[in-house]
Amino acid sequence: MTNKIETRGFMKDSISVLQKIVPDLLTVLHSRYRILKEIQACSPIGRRALSEKLNQSERTLRTETDFLRKNGIVSSSKAGMELTHKGKKVFYELESIIDHFMKMNAKEEELAKMLKLQLCRIVPGNLDDDSTILDQLGIAAVNMFDELLPEGEFIVAVAGGSTMAAMAKNMTTELSDNRKFTFVPSRGGLGEVMSIQANSVSDLMAQATGGENTALFAPDNLSAQALDSLKNEPTIRYTMNMMKRANCLLYSIGNAKVMMERRKMSEEEKKLLTNNEVVGEAFGCYFDEKGTIISRLSRFGLQIEDVERIPYAIAIAGGELKAKAIKAYSHIAPEHTWLVTDEGAANLILKGDTL
Repeated sequence: MTNKIETRGFMKDSISVLQKIVPDLLTVLHSRYRILKEIQACSPIGRRALSEKLNQSERTLRTETDFLRKNGIVSSSKAGMELTHKGKKVFYELESIIDHFMKMNAKEEELAKMLKLQLCRIVPGNLDDDSTILDQLGIAAVNMFDELLPEGEFIVAVAGGSTMAAMAKNMTTELSDNRKFTFVPSRGGLGEVMSIQANSVSDLMAQATGGENTALFAPDNLSAQALDSLKNEPTIRYTMNMMKRANCLLYSIGNAKVMMERRKMSEEEKKLLTNNEVVGEAFGCYFDEKGTIISRLSRFGLQIEDVERIPYAIAIAGGELKAKAIKAYSHIAPEHTWLVTDEGAANLILKGDTL
């Protein structure tokens, strides 16, 4: 057991070092592993069939398979692609690395593939039926946070909500080994319970890890006029600039109806969104099942377009009632997104039977 832990520690440290000079290491590593895995399982296989299995464009796949062929890992014939002798050896060695660092079980792989996300973690249970699952989501998210981040300095943008608070509760100073954190709320306040406000959660994470915190004392949902007038306040401008510099993002995906209530929307506003069949909310945007943004609120904080540029992004959302929102958000989410969820949400998504 000790050797396994030591090996995992060595593997993590090695990848952290490599990420300093290859920032997109995990993305490339995981992408090429999936390609090799499908070729190994289905060879000989053509590019079009492989593209469909991986949910990747043929153009993107051509670049990757050309690289693998030039390096003698994949061979190609009229029948399709297959791994060479060298390729099989590389695949098994790579499988060992993935197993130690970021391997998913079969259900997690299936969910990641369906949602077109880089990696998924599924904790047992259903948050809607068992409130103790919230703590398990928090623990899993902290473990993923530790796996995902290399050494270095990070500005971590943090959303509010109960899942974020559960994550903060399970953070420790060990996360700061060879890392320096500055936490910043990714949005203003929602007029909700103080302990789950983005400001509060950001501060809790800073305290737990020994990092620093930058606060944002402003409500999230303001009129455009009020938003413009406050943006020039020095403290708010400073925090907004910190948000824009964030290289890590921790957030949740909301059920549309629940978020309407949390934002204390008027009956007229709720009716408009309901009539447009919105199912989820993230970053002040309400979207339907296809991921089409129906409404965008004027708000302090990161916008949904900012997520694409942030290299390390973890979304945490659990419970059957969030299944439809998670699935819908996957149409918007960048492929490098890492998701932590529970069996309640995962099972419904995989069955295609979201509530």
